[in-house]
Amino acid sequence: MRVVWKTNVLLNGYRKEDIYDLLSFDCVSPIKTVYGLLKERKNGQGLNRMQSGHTVLGVMRKILHNVQKKVGGWVGSSMIHMGDTNIPNTFMFIDKYTQVPRILNPIVLCLQEIDELYESTPAMKNYINTEFNGAHNLKMMITCDFFRHGFDGSGGDNFNEAGSCIDGRLTSAWNWCSKIEKKKYFPIFLLTGFVGFDGTF
Repeated sequence: MRVVWKTNVLLNGYRKEDIYDLLSFDCVSPIKTVYGLLKERKNGQGLNRMQSGHTVLGVMRKILHNVQKKVGGWVGSSMIHMGDTNIPNTFMFIDKYTQVPRILNPIVLCLQEIDELYESTPAMKNYINTEFNGAHNLKMMITCDFFRHGFDGSGGDNFNEAGSCIDGRLTSAWNWCSKIEKKKYFPIFLLTGFVGFDGTF
C-alpha cells in the first residue's frame, strides 16, 4: 500500500489524506447513480448503499493512466469498479484497501523471523537447507509465490468483474491466503508464529 500511495505522490501529487478527503466528499454527495440516489441494493455482499464515487473514480483513473504510461503496461483488466455491484460506494472502496495490512503483515512477520528460525537449532538448519536450499531461497520462494499468484486475477468470476481488475486484486490476494495451508512452506509460517490472516499482529 505504501507503494501505491508513493506512486500517487510521485506521479500525481496526491497524498493519502487527499484521497480520504475525496472519499468523504463522495459519501455525502447528492450525485445520482444509474441505480438512483443512494439506492439500497443486494449486490451479492448483502444489502448495500449504491452511490457514485465520481470524484474518487476520476482521481483513480488519472492515477492508473499515469502509472500505465510510466511502466508501459498493465497485466490484467484495468477496470475500476465504483458505485456498482462490485464496489457499491467509496466507503467500501477504501475499506477494501484497509485489508492490505491484514494480508501483508503475517507474510512480513514470517519473512523477518526466518533467519532466526534458521539459526535456532542444527536440526532446523538442516530441515531448511534440505527442503528449501537455505534461508535466503526460502524467503525468495515465499515472496515470489505471493507476488506471482497474489495479484494474478485468480479467485474472481470473470476478467472484468472481479480478480483481474484493479480493486479486485484483493480478491486474488485473499484467494492466495485461502490456499496457504497447501503451500510447501506453510510449516515455516507456523514455526514463525503464524495464527492466520485475521489474527493479532
